[in-house]
Amino acid sequence: MSTFPDQFRLDGRTALVTGSGRGLGWEMARALAEAGARVLLHGRAAERLANRVDALRQAGHAADAVAFDMADRAAMRQALAGIGPVDVLIHNVGERDRRPFDQIEPDDFARLIDVDLSAAHALVKLVVPGMVERGWGRVILVTSIAGQLAVPSASSYIAAKGGLAALARALAAELGAKGVTANALSPGFFATETNAELMASPMGERQRERCPAKRWAQPAEIAGAALFLASPAASYVNGHTLVVDGGVSATYLS
Repeated sequence: MSTFPDQFRLDGRTALVTGSGRGLGWEMARALAEAGARVLLHGRAAERLANRVDALRQAGHAADAVAFDMADRAAMRQALAGIGPVDVLIHNVGERDRRPFDQIEPDDFARLIDVDLSAAHALVKLVVPGMVERGWGRVILVTSIAGQLAVPSASSYIAAKGGLAALARALAAELGAKGVTANALSPGFFATETNAELMASPMGERQRERCPAKRWAQPAEIAGAALFLASPAASYVNGHTLVVDGGVSATYLS
């Protein structure tokens, strides 16, 4: 007889987590593995994922690596053709262009939109048909509170992240009746390797003070939200953006 905590198990499921060699992607992948999923770690190069795959396997979890560049659609198709059915997709890859709007040329803008948004659409098109065929699936697109709360010098990133949240809603509308949910996961200020320099800057201190929690989040603090959206427990959560930001987006800027 199953109990309510069993609703958070992912035994027998396969989860692909893009950008999972480090940072938030790694923490989400590890959480899904600990919940029983076979986890596919993704990055540009398989050798960079080897230590992470080994760590999960040594802990008794099922894990493999899949490598491709999100900008290379042919490589994406080839890589996914060999991994088998995917039940849970967490799309976590995202680049950022920290320049003022007037310094970002149209080609620069288009390239970032391609990597951060269009590639997500291409990836979803490859994995969702199998989910629909099996009558069960979870699509989770990792956005950012920057998709809701704009800041200077991030126009292309903000546009891409806002587009991901909109894409999640669009997918929810089309796939909900087919057993597949689509949601967005929106992190706030997280103390990842990528943000180390920012954290140490005056802006990073202002962001820490801006947060009601008065601290930057630890990367592992994203894991519970990701596991919830991926699990059977979230079967009626569809088209939602789950914000994990310590209360930043819920409060008025003082």
